[in-house]
Amino acid sequence: MSFKAVILVGGPQKGTRFRPLSLQLPKPLFPIAGVPLIEHHIDQLSQLSGLSEIFLLGFYSSDLFTDFINRCQQTYRVSIRYLEEPNPLGTAGGIVSFKTTILSGDPDAVFVINADVCGDLPIEDMGQEISKLSQASCLLLTTEATRQQSVNFGSVVTDSNGKVIHYVDRPTTFVSTNISCGVYLIKSQVLQKLDLPLNGDGIWLETDILPELAASGNLYALHTTRWWSQTKTAAAVLYANRHYLRLYKKRYAARLCKNGAQIIGDVFIDPSAKVDPTAKIGPNVSIGPNAIIGKGVRIKESIILAEANIEENACVLQCVIGWRSVVGPWARIEGIPHEPNPNVPFAKMENKPLFLADGRLTPSLTILGSDVSVAAETIILNCVVLPYKELTCSYKNQIIL
Repeated sequence: MSFKAVILVGGPQKGTRFRPLSLQLPKPLFPIAGVPLIEHHIDQLSQLSGLSEIFLLGFYSSDLFTDFINRCQQTYRVSIRYLEEPNPLGTAGGIVSFKTTILSGDPDAVFVINADVCGDLPIEDMGQEISKLSQASCLLLTTEATRQQSVNFGSVVTDSNGKVIHYVDRPTTFVSTNISCGVYLIKSQVLQKLDLPLNGDGIWLETDILPELAASGNLYALHTTRWWSQTKTAAAVLYANRHYLRLYKKRYAARLCKNGAQIIGDVFIDPSAKVDPTAKIGPNVSIGPNAIIGKGVRIKESIILAEANIEENACVLQCVIGWRSVVGPWARIEGIPHEPNPNVPFAKMENKPLFLADGRLTPSLTILGSDVSVAAETIILNCVVLPYKELTCSYKNQIIL
């Protein structure tokens, strides 16, 4: 079979829960395990035999993706194009408005992937499965969640053959522990028949298309037990970073600087970063381009973004340190671990809201936005710090505006 793929990247009106990390950079381009989030999707899609083209579809300005697309085309040897929606049209509206472009060349089916999902996606398995199901118009990927988590996703009920007999998006009551992963493989004839509403409203896969396909008996599901999660919130990036580092262990093996910093577990260090040999890094750490890690620094379960400077003897645990931010000597920047139970194989990142019901900040990682300066010998615990702030004293459980 022949395939194309569409990655739904959204636009600047969305992703508010990802702030402050999305204030300087579109969320789909945020680096996780050393590369932008959607590059993981492109990497996995490019390995599919029969794939001819990948489209990024959203209402960001196309200029934001030009350099990224040019680099990925050279790296993965696949055609990649950006399709810019004039305004938000829903998860299917943009596909419908560009269907002539997407379906040029008559592909048999089109992958549609939400940009904010992450995981070890069984792309090849989905391609093989839909080729066996002549009666299937669409194949969606499902995984298992807890009863409590399932109401936050599309709930899927299937028969013993994988046919979806009921689909409902974000049900008000428990339906099934099988949830949609936001990864779909749709046959071209289905997309060809779709049109935008005359009133100008958008179309949503989750509420307008999938329930109708399920009712007609043409929707099937492939269940996966591989790792899958979402990156709805900034807190989810460390969970994704840990798993992507493990998934691509051979490719992203720790790149030790020549003077031999101590590396523990899975670590990504950009070749341009400078890491002192006395620093102790890992596990589950990504260090971006031109970052500077000083003497005696300890970093664990964190992402250090490009050009950040962690000065001597500082300690960074469960944090994201923003672009060009400076952590002073002997400072301690720490988040509160918030992650699924590692002993539950289907556990998912909860993507909890920023605040608890009583107004307190949800215990989570500490995030420093870009160009933040932290004074020497200070402690920043469970805080979200917006860009361009100078912290001269210690803070705990605060959003620093």
